[in-house]
Amino acid sequence: MTPVQIAKAAESLLQAEKTQNQIKLLTADYPDMTMDDAYAVQKALVDLKIADGCKVTGWKIGLTSKAMQDALKIDIPDSGILFDEMHFEDNSVVPKGRFIQPRIEAEIAFVMREGLEGAASREQVLAATSHVCPSLEILDTRILRADPVTGKTRTVFDTISDNAANAGIVLGTQNHDPNLVDLRWAGAICCRNGEVEETGLGAGVLSDPVMGIVWLSERLQAYGQSIRAGDVVLSGSFIRPIEARSGDEFHADFGSFGAVSIKFA
Repeated sequence: MTPVQIAKAAESLLQAEKTQNQIKLLTADYPDMTMDDAYAVQKALVDLKIADGCKVTGWKIGLTSKAMQDALKIDIPDSGILFDEMHFEDNSVVPKGRFIQPRIEAEIAFVMREGLEGAASREQVLAATSHVCPSLEILDTRILRADPVTGKTRTVFDTISDNAANAGIVLGTQNHDPNLVDLRWAGAICCRNGEVEETGLGAGVLSDPVMGIVWLSERLQAYGQSIRAGDVVLSGSFIRPIEARSGDEFHADFGSFGAVSIKFA
Protein backbone atom coordinates (compact mmCIF):
# COMPACT_ATOMS: atom_id res chain seq x y z
CA MET A 1 0.00 0.00 0.00
CA THR A 2 1.13 3.54 -0.69
CA PRO A 3 1.32 6.17 2.08
CA VAL A 4 -1.79 7.82 0.62
CA GLN A 5 -3.71 4.54 0.68
CA ILE A 6 -2.63 3.84 4.26
CA ALA A 7 -3.77 7.30 5.39
CA LYS A 8 -7.09 6.88 3.58
CA ALA A 9 -7.71 3.49 5.19
CA ALA A 10 -6.94 4.85 8.66
CA GLU A 11 -9.28 7.80 8.21
CA SER A 12 -12.08 5.52 7.02
CA LEU A 13 -11.66 3.33 10.12
CA LEU A 14 -11.77 6.35 12.42
CA GLN A 15 -14.93 7.63 10.75
CA ALA A 16 -16.48 4.16 10.98
CA GLU A 17 -15.88 4.23 14.74
CA LYS A 18 -17.35 7.72 15.11
CA THR A 19 -20.41 7.14 12.90
CA GLN A 20 -20.82 3.42 13.71
CA ASN A 21 -21.10 2.67 10.01
CA GLN A 22 -18.82 -0.23 9.17
CA ILE A 23 -16.62 -0.10 6.10
CA LYS A 24 -16.06 -2.95 3.66
CA LEU A 25 -13.07 -5.23 3.94
CA LEU A 26 -9.78 -3.45 3.33
CA THR A 27 -8.48 -6.62 1.73
CA ALA A 28 -11.21 -6.24 -0.90
CA ASP A 29 -9.82 -2.85 -1.91
CA TYR A 30 -6.20 -3.87 -1.36
CA PRO A 31 -5.97 -7.61 -2.07
CA ASP A 32 -2.18 -7.52 -2.07
CA MET A 33 -1.81 -5.82 1.31
CA THR A 34 0.78 -7.34 3.64
CA MET A 35 1.11 -7.60 7.40
CA ASP A 36 3.47 -4.62 7.34
CA ASP A 37 0.77 -2.67 5.47
CA ALA A 38 -1.79 -3.68 8.11
CA TYR A 39 0.37 -2.51 11.00
CA ALA A 40 1.08 0.72 9.09
CA VAL A 41 -2.68 1.34 8.81
CA GLN A 42 -3.05 0.58 12.53
CA LYS A 43 -0.28 3.06 13.40
CA ALA A 44 -1.89 5.73 11.22
CA LEU A 45 -5.22 5.08 12.97
CA VAL A 46 -3.55 5.30 16.38
CA ASP A 47 -1.91 8.60 15.40
CA LEU A 48 -5.32 9.98 14.40
CA LYS A 49 -6.85 8.95 17.74
CA ILE A 50 -3.97 10.51 19.67
CA ALA A 51 -4.49 13.70 17.67
CA ASP A 52 -8.14 13.54 18.78
CA GLY A 53 -7.01 13.55 22.43
CA CYS A 54 -6.90 9.85 23.26
CA LYS A 55 -4.11 8.64 25.55
CA VAL A 56 -2.35 5.30 25.07
CA THR A 57 -2.61 3.05 28.14
CA GLY A 58 -1.13 -0.21 26.86
CA TRP A 59 -1.45 -3.12 24.47
CA LYS A 60 -3.67 -6.05 23.62
CA ILE A 61 -2.57 -9.34 22.15
CA GLY A 62 -5.01 -11.31 20.03
CA LEU A 63 -5.25 -14.57 18.12
CA THR A 64 -3.16 -16.44 20.68
CA SER A 65 -5.25 -19.62 20.69
CA LYS A 66 -4.95 -22.43 18.13
CA ALA A 67 -8.68 -22.28 17.43
CA MET A 68 -8.67 -18.58 16.51
CA GLN A 69 -5.46 -18.93 14.47
CA ASP A 70 -6.98 -21.82 12.53
CA ALA A 71 -10.10 -19.76 11.85
CA LEU A 72 -8.04 -17.00 10.22
CA LYS A 73 -5.49 -19.34 8.65
CA ILE A 74 -2.51 -17.80 10.45
CA ASP A 75 0.10 -19.13 12.83
CA ILE A 76 1.02 -16.03 14.84
CA PRO A 77 -0.83 -13.66 17.20
CA ASP A 78 -1.56 -10.01 16.48
CA SER A 79 -1.54 -6.87 18.62
CA GLY A 80 -3.31 -3.56 19.08
CA ILE A 81 -3.28 -0.42 21.24
CA LEU A 82 -5.29 0.32 24.40
CA PHE A 83 -6.60 3.86 24.97
CA ASP A 84 -7.89 5.57 28.09
CA GLU A 85 -11.39 5.83 26.58
CA MET A 86 -11.58 2.02 26.43
CA HIS A 87 -11.42 1.42 30.19
CA PHE A 88 -14.60 0.46 32.07
CA GLU A 89 -14.86 -0.13 35.82
CA ASP A 90 -15.62 -3.62 37.09
CA ASN A 91 -19.40 -4.12 37.42
CA SER A 92 -20.12 -0.97 35.40
CA VAL A 93 -22.55 -0.50 32.51
CA VAL A 94 -21.62 0.06 28.88
CA PRO A 95 -23.93 2.77 27.51
CA LYS A 96 -26.41 1.72 24.88
CA GLY A 97 -25.08 2.25 21.37
CA ARG A 98 -21.45 2.67 22.46
CA PHE A 99 -20.26 -0.13 20.16
CA ILE A 100 -21.28 -1.60 16.80
CA GLN A 101 -21.05 -5.39 17.23
CA PRO A 102 -19.44 -5.97 20.63
CA ARG A 103 -18.18 -9.32 21.83
CA ILE A 104 -16.55 -10.38 25.09
CA GLU A 105 -13.37 -12.33 25.83
CA ALA A 106 -11.77 -13.35 29.14
CA GLU A 107 -8.08 -12.70 29.64
CA ILE A 108 -5.31 -12.23 32.16
CA ALA A 109 -4.09 -8.63 32.26
CA PHE A 110 -0.50 -7.64 33.06
CA VAL A 111 0.20 -4.25 34.61
CA MET A 112 3.80 -3.27 34.04
CA ARG A 113 5.98 -1.72 36.75
CA GLU A 114 8.88 -1.29 34.33
CA GLY A 115 9.20 -0.92 30.59
CA LEU A 116 10.67 -3.57 28.32
CA GLU A 117 13.08 -2.34 25.68
CA GLY A 118 13.55 -4.86 22.92
CA ALA A 119 12.81 -8.57 22.96
CA ALA A 120 12.37 -9.81 26.53
CA SER A 121 12.76 -13.22 28.11
CA ARG A 122 10.10 -14.85 30.28
CA GLU A 123 12.15 -13.97 33.37
CA GLN A 124 12.45 -10.33 32.29
CA VAL A 125 8.69 -10.08 31.74
CA LEU A 126 7.99 -11.42 35.22
CA ALA A 127 10.54 -9.06 36.78
CA ALA A 128 9.02 -6.05 34.99
CA THR A 129 5.39 -6.88 35.92
CA SER A 130 3.77 -5.07 38.84
CA HIS A 131 0.81 -7.47 39.04
CA VAL A 132 -1.65 -9.53 37.05
CA CYS A 133 -5.42 -9.54 37.35
CA PRO A 134 -8.56 -10.99 35.75
CA SER A 135 -10.00 -8.99 32.88
CA LEU A 136 -12.56 -8.85 30.12
CA GLU A 137 -11.85 -7.47 26.69
CA ILE A 138 -14.62 -5.90 24.64
CA LEU A 139 -14.08 -6.54 20.94
CA ASP A 140 -15.72 -4.52 18.20
CA THR A 141 -15.20 -4.22 14.49
CA ARG A 142 -15.20 -1.13 12.35
CA ILE A 143 -14.93 -3.43 9.33
CA LEU A 144 -17.67 -5.78 8.17
CA ARG A 145 -17.11 -9.32 9.37
CA ALA A 146 -17.96 -10.58 5.89
CA ASP A 147 -18.56 -9.06 2.46
CA PRO A 148 -22.34 -9.07 1.91
CA VAL A 149 -21.93 -9.80 -1.81
CA THR A 150 -19.11 -12.32 -2.02
CA GLY A 151 -19.37 -13.77 1.48
CA LYS A 152 -15.61 -13.35 1.90
CA THR A 153 -14.68 -12.99 5.57
CA ARG A 154 -12.15 -10.70 7.18
CA THR A 155 -8.51 -11.71 7.12
CA VAL A 156 -5.92 -11.07 9.79
CA PHE A 157 -4.80 -8.01 7.77
CA ASP A 158 -8.27 -6.48 8.15
CA THR A 159 -8.25 -7.21 11.86
CA ILE A 160 -4.78 -5.80 12.47
CA SER A 161 -5.64 -2.63 10.55
CA ASP A 162 -8.73 -2.27 12.75
CA ASN A 163 -6.54 -2.05 15.87
CA ALA A 164 -6.88 -5.81 16.36
CA ALA A 165 -10.66 -5.37 16.83
CA ASN A 166 -9.96 -3.67 20.14
CA ALA A 167 -12.70 -1.60 21.77
CA GLY A 168 -12.85 -1.92 25.57
CA ILE A 169 -11.25 -3.37 28.68
CA VAL A 170 -12.54 -4.22 32.17
CA LEU A 171 -9.98 -4.96 34.87
CA GLY A 172 -10.83 -6.98 37.96
CA THR A 173 -9.83 -5.60 41.35
CA GLN A 174 -7.90 -8.65 42.59
CA ASN A 175 -4.18 -8.21 41.95
CA HIS A 176 -1.59 -10.99 42.08
CA ASP A 177 2.18 -11.38 41.94
CA PRO A 178 2.81 -13.32 38.70
CA ASN A 179 5.79 -15.03 40.33
CA LEU A 180 3.45 -16.66 42.87
CA VAL A 181 0.74 -17.88 40.47
CA ASP A 182 0.96 -20.53 37.78
CA LEU A 183 -0.93 -18.56 35.14
CA ARG A 184 -1.37 -21.65 32.97
CA TRP A 185 -3.98 -22.78 35.49
CA ALA A 186 -5.63 -19.39 35.96
CA GLY A 187 -8.90 -19.89 34.10
CA ALA A 188 -12.46 -18.65 34.07
CA ILE A 189 -16.06 -19.72 33.86
CA CYS A 190 -17.68 -17.08 31.66
CA CYS A 191 -21.41 -16.49 32.01
CA ARG A 192 -23.85 -14.39 30.02
CA ASN A 193 -27.04 -13.61 31.95
CA GLY A 194 -26.23 -16.33 34.48
CA GLU A 195 -25.65 -19.08 31.94
CA VAL A 196 -22.23 -20.58 31.28
CA GLU A 197 -21.13 -19.72 27.74
CA GLU A 198 -17.41 -20.48 27.73
CA THR A 199 -14.68 -21.88 29.98
CA GLY A 200 -10.93 -21.91 29.53
CA LEU A 201 -7.47 -21.89 31.07
CA GLY A 202 -4.55 -19.53 30.71
CA ALA A 203 -2.57 -22.33 29.07
CA GLY A 204 -4.68 -21.70 25.96
CA VAL A 205 -2.59 -18.56 25.43
CA LEU A 206 0.63 -19.77 23.79
CA SER A 207 0.86 -22.46 26.52
CA ASP A 208 1.52 -19.73 29.12
CA PRO A 209 0.13 -16.14 29.24
CA VAL A 210 3.59 -14.82 30.12
CA MET A 211 4.73 -15.97 26.68
CA GLY A 212 2.16 -13.62 25.18
CA ILE A 213 4.08 -10.70 26.65
CA VAL A 214 7.34 -12.20 25.41
CA TRP A 215 5.86 -12.43 21.90
CA LEU A 216 4.63 -8.82 22.09
CA SER A 217 8.07 -7.53 23.12
CA GLU A 218 9.57 -9.27 20.09
CA ARG A 219 6.95 -7.88 17.70
CA LEU A 220 7.29 -4.36 19.05
CA GLN A 221 11.05 -4.48 18.67
CA ALA A 222 10.59 -5.29 14.98
CA TYR A 223 8.44 -2.17 14.55
CA GLY A 224 10.52 0.18 16.69
CA GLN A 225 8.05 0.21 19.59
CA SER A 226 8.16 -1.01 23.19
CA ILE A 227 6.17 -1.75 26.33
CA ARG A 228 6.29 1.17 28.76
CA ALA A 229 6.18 1.35 32.55
CA GLY A 230 2.55 1.62 33.63
CA ASP A 231 1.19 -0.08 30.53
CA VAL A 232 -1.68 -2.54 30.81
CA VAL A 233 -1.18 -5.55 28.54
CA LEU A 234 -3.98 -7.97 27.74
CA SER A 235 -2.18 -11.26 27.21
CA GLY A 236 -4.77 -12.89 24.93
CA SER A 237 -8.09 -14.65 25.30
CA PHE A 238 -8.41 -18.27 26.33
CA ILE A 239 -12.10 -18.47 25.33
CA ARG A 240 -13.99 -17.92 22.10
CA PRO A 241 -15.61 -14.46 21.84
CA ILE A 242 -19.17 -14.20 23.16
CA GLU A 243 -21.69 -11.93 21.44
CA ALA A 244 -22.75 -9.01 23.65
CA ARG A 245 -26.34 -7.89 23.11
CA SER A 246 -28.24 -5.01 24.62
CA GLY A 247 -29.26 -5.96 28.17
CA ASP A 248 -26.65 -8.72 28.54
CA GLU A 249 -24.71 -9.14 31.78
CA PHE A 250 -21.33 -10.87 31.75
CA HIS A 251 -19.50 -12.40 34.69
CA ALA A 252 -16.16 -14.17 34.50
CA ASP A 253 -15.41 -16.26 37.59
CA PHE A 254 -11.66 -16.91 37.84
CA GLY A 255 -12.00 -18.81 41.13
CA SER A 256 -9.29 -17.88 43.63
CA PHE A 257 -7.76 -15.57 41.01
CA GLY A 258 -10.79 -13.24 41.22
CA ALA A 259 -13.76 -12.20 39.10
CA VAL A 260 -14.82 -9.43 36.74
CA SER A 261 -18.18 -8.30 35.37
CA ILE A 262 -19.74 -5.91 32.88
CA LYS A 263 -23.30 -5.12 31.73
CA PHE A 264 -24.53 -3.73 28.41
CA ALA A 265 -27.42 -1.26 28.62
